[in-house]
Amino acid sequence: MKQEYLSVTALTKYLKHKFDADPYLDRVFVTGEISNYRKRQGHQYFAIKDKGAKISVAMFQGAFSKIGFELEEGMKVLIVGRVSIYEASGQYQITAEQIQPDGIGSLYQALDQLKKKLDAEGLFKLPKKRIPFFPRKIAILTSPSGAVIEDIQTTVARRFPIAQLILFPIVVQGKNSVASILEKLDQVEAFGDIDTVIIGRGGGSIEDLWSFNDETVVRRIANFSLPVISSVGHETDTTLIDFVSDVRAATPTAAAELATPELSVIHDTLNLYRQRLKQTMRSQLATKKKEYEGLASSVLLRQPQRIYEVYIQQLDQIRERLIHQIQKKLEQDKQTLGQVVHQLQLTSPNNRLQQSKQVLEQLKKNLLSAQKNYLQQTRFDLQKTIEQLDLLSPLKILSRGYSIVERDEKIVKQVADLQVDDQVRIQFIDGHARAQIIELEKTDTI
Repeated sequence: MKQEYLSVTALTKYLKHKFDADPYLDRVFVTGEISNYRKRQGHQYFAIKDKGAKISVAMFQGAFSKIGFELEEGMKVLIVGRVSIYEASGQYQITAEQIQPDGIGSLYQALDQLKKKLDAEGLFKLPKKRIPFFPRKIAILTSPSGAVIEDIQTTVARRFPIAQLILFPIVVQGKNSVASILEKLDQVEAFGDIDTVIIGRGGGSIEDLWSFNDETVVRRIANFSLPVISSVGHETDTTLIDFVSDVRAATPTAAAELATPELSVIHDTLNLYRQRLKQTMRSQLATKKKEYEGLASSVLLRQPQRIYEVYIQQLDQIRERLIHQIQKKLEQDKQTLGQVVHQLQLTSPNNRLQQSKQVLEQLKKNLLSAQKNYLQQTRFDLQKTIEQLDLLSPLKILSRGYSIVERDEKIVKQVADLQVDDQVRIQFIDGHARAQIIELEKTDTI
């Protein structure tokens, strides 16, 4: 009997059908550690493992977008999904529908991750704004019904009733709460003259308080322009807005106390200051009275002319010094004037003209003498130059019996420049002659 072989595709399809039809594999609950995780855009693919095995996991975008925390490599999780076979590789995998941390809730995991993220950014370390000591208007962001607003109203009425409370009602939990909180925060800033903001609600589970852990709300409060007091939950409850608010109050009553001074204490303090001021004024008046009595009995007040006698004497001394200084200055100016007049006489035009005439006569004499010397020297130099030129003149050489031979109007300097039968011109002292070369004879040159 011939054996029939299955194709890889056929076998894979058969196994996939078995997996899909198995009711135990249609919904499985698996725990393990995340492995090979790298966040992708859209669908996610990773693995879950323990000490003995490893299974591939696929989680499509729709399911992945619903988890409220970030997956991390090595995180122990609880996965709900179905087991199937991916036909292209023949590999079986879990298609995850839900994931939550093993041992801690997903909200707690998301809260811890967001807290670490914001803390790393330095959002919790921003400078805190000072709460005004005498607020005129306090904005309250809370539910319009409930104990929070009542506790705040009661406390403010008791401590500082002149402060005006303005309620900005918000949805404190549920899907619309985040939008409601952000909207009311914008309204508070737009209101214009709010001094302090209290935001709070009563206690509840982490789900109930989650709106006050929302990243958008936390960032909005961190960058809020007005001082914010947070009072969310009971004393043991902590939300992320507590870390970015300017002050955190354990209860709504504590928030109201932080936002206002106690009027009775202010009155007591003012009374104390009033008593101290009275005592200080009485003491000052007594001291000034003694000073007045001492001055009233003094000799100067009984004989007031003594006050300015000293000044009269000083004035006379100053007047004498001034007259002396003026006389001294006049004498100096007189001497200076005499010197100036003498200088002017020395520099008068007549004296300058006479001196200039004398200088001019002397210059004329010097010029004539210089001209005479210059002409004599020039004649001497000219005669010397003529003698030198005469010594170098060709005529002077010819007078001593020498002659100049020219051929073709060029002076012949050596026998080599001539040839037999050349016509030459011979220059003498008294004229010239023409001749023909008959014979050439060279002599040795020493």
